[in-house]
Amino acid sequence: MAIRSKLVAGNWKMHGGTIQNRELLNAIIAGTEELGEGGVAVFVPYPYLSQSQSILQKTHVSWGAQNVSQHDKGAYTGEVSAAMLMDFGCRYVIIGHSERRALYGEDSRTVALKFKAAQAAGLIPVLCIGETLDQREAVITEQVVAEQLDTVIELVGINALADSVLAYEPVWAIGTGKTATPEQAQDVHGFIRDRIAASNPEVAAELKVLYGGSVKASNAAELFAMPDIDGGLIGGASLIADEFIAICNAARN
Repeated sequence: MAIRSKLVAGNWKMHGGTIQNRELLNAIIAGTEELGEGGVAVFVPYPYLSQSQSILQKTHVSWGAQNVSQHDKGAYTGEVSAAMLMDFGCRYVIIGHSERRALYGEDSRTVALKFKAAQAAGLIPVLCIGETLDQREAVITEQVVAEQLDTVIELVGINALADSVLAYEPVWAIGTGKTATPEQAQDVHGFIRDRIAASNPEVAAELKVLYGGSVKASNAAELFAMPDIDGGLIGGASLIADEFIAICNAARN
């Protein structure tokens, strides 16, 4: 079995300001130093990419954006291209977050196009997939997750997943205080890895699959102990330095 290193990624969503960002980033740098290169990332709003780059560029913490356009350039007012993100030293970009799907109508095809555009520019896409409460209660979690994943694979091919990260986010557990039990989360993570392994066992074995759904310092260690959970995509807790650092340390242990 492949030994996969853990990744803890903080998604700030639409939060931040130059002063609190500086304090938060400096605290994260100091508090996670022992994790070394590649184990910690932050996803900041577009206006703060320059600030994040200047603070983080010679540290072990990576940074990225929360969204990207599927278009390279052109008359797309308000959009931001993958090449622009590369200009600010981004390593990662979140693709298909459940809020983008639900609030902004991004369907699986659009998400796949964004995944392709991100990779073409040299970014590592963090592809989010997951089901709503209605879908879980209808016992179609696996169908929903498979459709979201398969649409990307159909466009870019299974091997493209080798240069990506997946994040399973049960939509019913985001910002609700509800969390999938470690066993519930592991069941879906295992399903995702098995589905990929059916086409390419090597890609499946190496692929990081993060869990995103109300991860806190109090439940992180238990979640990260599961065999197919390779870290977390952290929302609210990533804005609180001590909480985020504790989650990062849970991944290290």
